[in-house]
Amino acid sequence: MANPFQFLQQTRSEIAKVVWPSRREVLVTTAMVFALAVVFAIFFFFVDWLIRNGLELILTTFG
Repeated sequence: MANPFQFLQQTRSEIAKVVWPSRREVLVTTAMVFALAVVFAIFFFFVDWLIRNGLELILTTFG
């Protein structure tokens, strides 16, 4: 097991290798996530609405 000082040195050198995204990349990907969440929410709303109306039609017709 490495001593704490050596562990901190290794950790610091590994963190230095990380390529951090730019502010613009973070903003663009965040906006894309929110936009896709809205698109999928609208899609599933309509799918749910179609299934609900279809079931109501079947149940009122045969029930």
